[in-house]
Amino acid sequence: MKNLPTSKTGAVSAVRRLLAGIALGVLLTGGFVCGASGETAPVEQPTPALPPVLAFDDAVAAAARAVFSAAPPPGARALDVVIDPLVDGMTGYQSKATQSIQDRIVGIVKKEFPQYTVRRITPESLRQRPRVLIGTFTPVNAQMKPTGEREAYKFCLVLLDLETGKVVAKSVVRARQEGVDSTPTAVFGDSPVWTEDRSIQAYIAACQGSKVGDPIKQEYYDGLAAAALISEASDAYDEGSFAEALNLYRTARKAPFGDQLRVYNGIYLSLAKLGRVDQTAAAFHDLVDYGIRNKRLAVKFLFRPGSVRFANDGTMSGAYGMWLQQIAAQTVASRVCLQITGHTSPTGPAAMNDSLSLLRAEYIQSRLEEDQPPLKNRTVAAGMGSRENLIGTGRDDATDTLDRRVELKPIEPCG
Repeated sequence: MKNLPTSKTGAVSAVRRLLAGIALGVLLTGGFVCGASGETAPVEQPTPALPPVLAFDDAVAAAARAVFSAAPPPGARALDVVIDPLVDGMTGYQSKATQSIQDRIVGIVKKEFPQYTVRRITPESLRQRPRVLIGTFTPVNAQMKPTGEREAYKFCLVLLDLETGKVVAKSVVRARQEGVDSTPTAVFGDSPVWTEDRSIQAYIAACQGSKVGDPIKQEYYDGLAAAALISEASDAYDEGSFAEALNLYRTARKAPFGDQLRVYNGIYLSLAKLGRVDQTAAAFHDLVDYGIRNKRLAVKFLFRPGSVRFANDGTMSGAYGMWLQQIAAQTVASRVCLQITGHTSPTGPAAMNDSLSLLRAEYIQSRLEEDQPPLKNRTVAAGMGSRENLIGTGRDDATDTLDRRVELKPIEPCG
């Protein structure tokens, strides 16, 4: 222990140095300082620098290496890691880009991190309590927000440890838009209905809303078994094994936390591919019921460019009549009113997009009222143009179909 100063002057100097050190420590730890009036005021924190925008391949490699390097070492034996398929952070869709990311990550882990053994996500692999890798890949603006003009992709990658129940590593990078194929996988591209699904929101929150050391978010953890079944079902559908996909989706539906939109979409699509017309109509009924229960149903009615006529794509367009009949019948049976809102991509003048989106909503409104005349006093049409884009890239192709959706929101009470 150092000798204390013996003189009065030395003591004062020591106290001053101590107080100065405390003040500096408060500043460095983001605490409070006193103003001239003696009142405490929060210290303004510097805005963290945004990660640089990297080429797609470089961004994937940087994120993967950062996560696996930062995670606690697994020990002497090889530790299993499974990948819960990466998704778009706004829609929850999987795409060719997210599949490509997963393939690249698997290659990097096998080559550079041999202490890990990569397994498919299945109910069996989860029973071994492995580490689970999750991630989101989302188009964002210059401020890293999924609004306005998208300039890059925000790539969030998180490693979860089921043994400890903790988040053990996280990385966030940005990737350039060039060279990114964001075309949805077959099952997501074919899905007729979209809405915010609690299970998908739990996945996104577990990635984007967590930090190292946090416990795994309970809602995500609880849904892991169903997620494993859904992943297997989606793979079967993408491979063209529709009967197998149907059985897996139905099994997932019976599992705890299996009440998910992607399950209902998968059952409908598998039945449609198998040509089971009557069962397909019943499955779409379940989709509409899910949307009404969750207060939001976005339907991918594909219109001709600049028109209110449906595009004849030879697949989904053939079922539009049945879709409209089911929506109209379910709305009447549920005794709700509907707000019908049209949306467009950002391509073209804003005023024209507002007008076109309203006209499309009014067209759907007229078709629903034609099927069910009691709806004539129970619907309202609106147009949002491109102000609520989910994708926002303006490509006007299969990658941003959801930006050209028509949303149906139940209004209660129905007056």
